[in-house]
Formats: sequence, structure tokens, C-alpha cells
Amino acid sequence: MPLWRKDGFVENVWTNVADGDALPPSGAIIVSALRWSAEREALTSRPDPVGVSIVAGKDAMEQLSEAAARPLVVLSFAKFADGRAFSYAELLRERFRFTGELRAGGDVLLDEIPLMLRCGFDSFEVSNAPTLRALERGHLPGGSLFYQPSVEPHEVPTGTRPWLRRRAGV
Repeated sequence: MPLWRKDGFVENVWTNVADGDALPPSGAIIVSALRWSAEREALTSRPDPVGVSIVAGKDAMEQLSEAAARPLVVLSFAKFADGRAFSYAELLRERFRFTGELRAGGDVLLDEIPLMLRCGFDSFEVSNAPTLRALERGHLPGGSLFYQPSVEPHEVPTGTRPWLRRRAGV
């Protein structure tokens, strides 16, 4: 599956390993949060990096806190109307101080990518054909005004946007 970053398409050096499949002897791998929880000792002892994939659901909050120490976290967008991964991204970056690579997987659509970037996503597994074609052409929609604060370091300071409400405690 093609992997896109803000600067264009890149090679994906991570291998997804399904639950129940044998682990490859070497290389960076991505396992489910359930497998990470069940096989943490063995996975931690690997010489190569291990990333964790999280699917939205009732156990996601606990999985986020455990995954925050991993070098890669993949948050799955199961369908267009399920936006929980946006909130999970914000929580990972802000509450759990996650500094690794944050990847969007699943149903990644072109018009959502700018907001995903603002929420802290770094890379995107893109399978949607129209989205792939648009990104290959270098087309990425965007807006110039935003109501929500961003985790991006290049965000325009709040003082230049008087309509923006500030979060409590900020």
C-alpha cells in the first residue's frame, strides 16, 4: 500500500504482521495493540523497532497510553464517518507526549488529510484510488482559517486569530 507524507510518496520500511502470523526474523514491524499486549516481552526484546496499530473501540484509551512509547503508532480509520482516530491522535500528541511517527491507516480520504496533519499525523497509508491520483498530481486541499488549535509547530499564533476560542488551561 502506498505511503504518503507531506513531501510526497515514500518507501514503507515497516511490515504489518497479522495476529497469529509468525514474526519476521528482522526488520521494523507493526503489530496490533492486542498482540503487543499479549507478547510485549518477546516484542520488546527484538533488535528492530516495533510499532503498534490501534483500532477505535472501548479499549483504545488504554492502548494509547501503552503505545505512546513505541516509535510508530498506526491509527485506523475504519470508515469515513468514524472520526475517533482524530481524537486519539490529539490525545497521543498532547496528553501522552508521543513524539514518534503517527500514521493514518484504513479509509484515508483526500479531504481529511489536511485535518489529519493538524491533529499530528505524519504519514498515511493510502488505498483510495481518487485520493492516490490527487496526491500523485500534488493536489492537497486546504483551508486558511481554522477554529481548532493544531499540534503542528508552524501554526499561526492564537493572537492573530481573535475568533479562536482557547482551550481551558492554555
